[in-house]
Amino acid sequence: MNARWETGTANAHHVVVLGAGYAGMAAAVQLAARVKRRGGVRVTVVNAQERFTERMRLHMTATGQRLAGLSVPELLEGTGARFVRGWVTAVDADARTVRIDDDRVLPYDTLVYGLGGVADTSAVPGAEDHAYTLDGAQDAELLADRLARLGGGTVVVAGSGLTGTESAAEIAERHPELDVVLLGRTEPGADMSPKAKAYLHAALDRLGVRVRAGVEVAKVLPGAVELAGGETVAADAVLWTSGTRTSPLAAAAGLAVDERGRIVTDAALRSVSHPEVYAIGDAAAVRQGYGVMHGTCQGGMPTGVHAALSIDRVLRGKQPKPFRFGYYHTPVSLGRGDAVVQFTRPDGSPRRIRLTGRAAVRYKETVTASPWPTYGRMKKMPASGAFWPRGGRFTRVREAR
Repeated sequence: MNARWETGTANAHHVVVLGAGYAGMAAAVQLAARVKRRGGVRVTVVNAQERFTERMRLHMTATGQRLAGLSVPELLEGTGARFVRGWVTAVDADARTVRIDDDRVLPYDTLVYGLGGVADTSAVPGAEDHAYTLDGAQDAELLADRLARLGGGTVVVAGSGLTGTESAAEIAERHPELDVVLLGRTEPGADMSPKAKAYLHAALDRLGVRVRAGVEVAKVLPGAVELAGGETVAADAVLWTSGTRTSPLAAAAGLAVDERGRIVTDAALRSVSHPEVYAIGDAAAVRQGYGVMHGTCQGGMPTGVHAALSIDRVLRGKQPKPFRFGYYHTPVSLGRGDAVVQFTRPDGSPRRIRLTGRAAVRYKETVTASPWPTYGRMKKMPASGAFWPRGGRFTRVREAR
């Protein structure tokens, strides 16, 4: 059945938010809270599942730890926003419609595109078939079940970035009977200061994680990974955290995208080819004075809020303001009892300041737990979500050129 949905009153401006991740939820709650009393605007959130995925905690789910069940529809209650469950299968940027589950068509006046990235298992032969990922709670639960049944053997974590490092530490702590090997092109904590990186490596060593940096996985086999050069590493389970890819929907819709498939935006986070489309989070190529932002929760939520502020200003006949953001930290959990927090300059380069041990654990947990209550506060006080580091001269200098 091909159904074209009604969107409410004929003269209502319909804003559709695709994706209810960190950025999408920030955009939806912020905008719905701002336009609720004014009327004339309808906000719809489309997501494949009702459960909110705490991506920053998926390495915990992957080791069998139970997390709170956070419901997107429940959070949206009282905001006036509508929730639609379904997979987005196509976007028609010219007709301004979204196709859901191949049989429903949802029209929009303004689109907020927040379909984030997933693990790039297509880049290496065998990864799609033989490796686990942390793309969602169900994927993490599959890995947790596999680890619980092993009883011994070797787990290879492919990718030495933040996700791989946190996952390797968590698995090693929760499953001391397993041999955990962390493989990557770069050293874990490569972007940290020497002392923070040394602390991270000491923690991995204490947990028994074997780190092999400067290597590249060429193939994933049923019981091993093959490295470039032909060496094989035995593996009873492989977790793939090496690189991400974006949904091809944006490019297929004719939106201007970069080499990684991210929507290229202007200063207000609008698509440079289709200004009625705003791109946020991992789906957006947002340029700042220091370069293009990389996808993290600390930057994703501000893009969602700013997109909502921009849409609200346009609907009120005003010009949107440019988006500016500066990084401020890199928190890394090292199991449940240890962590390291590297404070950064706005461009992401490390400062000398860092936290380690229990203080870092408390800091990391506060950061990880903050999104959900932040959304709750925004429902009542939208302005509470509009504060983040603007980056100072790191984002201002090149704007003036």
